Order: sequence, then structure tokens, then C-alpha cells
Amino acid sequence: MQEYFHQIADALTEALTGDEVFTASFTAEESDFVRFNHNEIRQAGSVTQRAISLDLIEGQRHAGGQLRLSGDFASDRARAGELIKDLREIRGQVPEDPYLLYATEARSTERREEDRLPEASAAVADIQKAGAGKDLVGLYAGGGIHAGFANSLGQRNWYTNYSFNFDWSFYHTTDKAVKAAYAGFAWSGDEFGRKLGWATEQLAAIGAAPQTVKPGRYRVYLAPSALHELVQLLGWGGFGLKAHRTKQTSLLRMIEGGATLAPGVTVLENTGEGVAPNFQEAGFLKPDRIALIEQGRFRDCLVSPRSAKEYDVPTNGASAHEAPESVDLAAGDLAMSEVLGKLDTGLYVNNLHYLNYSDRPGCRATGMTRFATYWVEHGAIQGPLNVMRFDETIYRALGENLVALTAEREMILEPDTYFQRCTSSARLPGALIEDFSFTL
Repeated sequence: MQEYFHQIADALTEALTGDEVFTASFTAEESDFVRFNHNEIRQAGSVTQRAISLDLIEGQRHAGGQLRLSGDFASDRARAGELIKDLREIRGQVPEDPYLLYATEARSTERREEDRLPEASAAVADIQKAGAGKDLVGLYAGGGIHAGFANSLGQRNWYTNYSFNFDWSFYHTTDKAVKAAYAGFAWSGDEFGRKLGWATEQLAAIGAAPQTVKPGRYRVYLAPSALHELVQLLGWGGFGLKAHRTKQTSLLRMIEGGATLAPGVTVLENTGEGVAPNFQEAGFLKPDRIALIEQGRFRDCLVSPRSAKEYDVPTNGASAHEAPESVDLAAGDLAMSEVLGKLDTGLYVNNLHYLNYSDRPGCRATGMTRFATYWVEHGAIQGPLNVMRFDETIYRALGENLVALTAEREMILEPDTYFQRCTSSARLPGALIEDFSFTL
């Protein structure tokens, strides 16, 4: 893959004229996909694909386009040449871009992670053994993900990672299911067994008649998958420099009002241990770690090249959308085995969905519980709860009302496979919170 990308990049360089410059981003994957229903394989296959995004620049004018590559060099070189001709024509019709910024200092890098994945057949065997006698529904995706950057100034960057994601549910009846996921870089039978055991316990509990509790404030435990939804919401403009300078960030009270979260809350953009590549589409490198929130206080923004140019600050390699791609929330000291006991009486929430801001400047979020949510009394699950809506500020949930974060964390990979496997990831603990507000 890498050699092929370099061949294409060299061909693009030869096709330039005058003072033209190009930047090119390459993505590729070699993935196995297996879909399950009723614990049977319903669909299985492998995908090998390559794509390139090209920006053709002259001065402050530029135009961009994309190509799906076939892997046949002669054909792809010809199609890339035609794309350059088309972009040259388009570029002549567009105005200068005052915020165009791309890497002009050639900083070439190469990062290749070890392939520790099992054969897909071995993972499938473990999955089907685990789902024996149950209605297991899910999707396994695993394999190599590759990314590259090149420009006509001689810079070459390469990244290869191997990961898997098994996103599954134990379906019970009607709308009742226990959703779980197992993702990472090496398959561990012990870790998968732990997740399987807990999902099996919940499956037994979900069969009881669902209960309804009145709206109000309750002690809750948000499992890592539920907390992930809240952290994702924060990523919608919460950390980007552009959103901060235009005062559209949901963390405005932290920036201007002195609001803080609990001292145990530290949020990183942890590219060094994530799945996303360590460079971005304009050729700027990403540091291994950026502290976004440190010990409850806001620390740094994500700064894309365009924002860097507009506001005259250095870029830290953020992509154009200025959202975390490898988010990492520090662990606490609560053992997961003690969660039910520490929760005592309240709600155990596995999943949330339909999240949005009900008050963006106040960082107030609303959303719905989903899949298996349980009512717990005296540290014991009593049964499932009907769907409820929450409405709560991040400052209360992860600030004054945060009781504890778990010592164990989960690696969560986005299961999206639109066009290609997603490279966004999160490593998160669970959160025990008091006085969490439910409105319906």
C-alpha cells in the first residue's frame, strides 16, 4: 500500500505545471466483515480498497477532489492526471482563500503498529461459542487500516494500524436487548469472557417486567458506552479554537466564567494510543497527546490550520472539524466490581442516544436511555426500566455531582463503516453520579 501511494504521489508531482503545489491524503483498508443474526453467520466477506483526496494549489487559490483507486497503476495514474486537469480548471474560477494554510516544511514520518489480530475465523469461533443458546446479533470488523500524506514539496507520511471491533447485542424480545461491544488491537479471551458474562447477567435481568420511576434526580451509574455519548457531544465544537473565538463552544462557562469540572476529570486527545493517524490532511503532524481538560480545568483547544491562519496562532495538527478523534478520559479509583454496591439505589445506565444540547452555552445536554437500563436497590438489580429522558449539565454530571470514575476503562471504536471503517476511538471509564436529572 505504502509503495503504491508513493508511486501515485510521484506521478502527481510530474503532472504539475508552473508554481502549482499539491497535497494528497490517502486512505486504505484490508478488512474482514462478519454479520451475525440468531448467532449464525448471515454475511461474511473481505474488503480491500484505496482512495486519495487531492488539493491542487497555486498561490491562495485551490480546488479539491477525490478518487477511488483500482490498484492498477497505469489506470490510476491516468485518472489522477485527468483529476488534476479538472481541478486546474476549477481553481481558475474560485477566489483566493485567505485562510489557506498547508505544511511547507517537509516532515516525513512512518508509523506501523504490530499486527496482533486473530484470524477472522478464530474470532468468529469464539463469538459463536459465546452466543450458543442466545439470539446474538452483531457485526465483527477487523483488519489493517492505512493512511498516507504526500505533497509536491517532498513530504511523505505513513500510518498503519490493525484493530477489530465486535459490536453486538443479546436480543431478548420486542424492544428488549442488551447491547455490548469489544474492540481493541489484540483479541483477549479473558476480556471477551468478562464482557460476555456481564451481558449474560443483564440478559437474565431484562426479562422481568419493566418498571417506571417518576421524573426526578437519581443516583446513576453511566457505563463507559453511556459516558461516551456525553463526551462525543462535547466534541461538537466544545474543544475547537474556531468555536471558542466565536463563542459558540458549549464550554463557554469554563473559558469565561471560571467553571470547572471535578479534579479527577482529565480529557486528552491521545493520538499516540488511538486508531487515527498522527498527521492531518494539510500535512501537519499531531502530537501524541494534547491535554484538553486537565484536573477539571480547561487547558488547550484543538487548532486546525485554517483557524491557525485566521487567528494567528500555531496549529496543533487538528483536522478541519476540530473535534477529538482519539479521546481519552482518565481513570478513577472505583473498581467495576464495586459499582452496584456503591450505586446502592438508583439507575444503572448502559447506553444513551438521541443526545443534543438543550442549552448549549450552559453545556446542558438532553437525551434518552437506550437498551438495558436497570433499577437498582441496595446494590442489586431489580429489573429493567422503561425509557427515560435526561436533562443535565456537564458541570453537574462531571463536576459537583461526580462521585467516582472507575479504575477500569474500555476502548471504544466507532462502528461506522460508511465508505470505510472509521478511525475515531475513545478510552473511557464508567461514572458514578448523584442527583442526575430525569425529566420524563
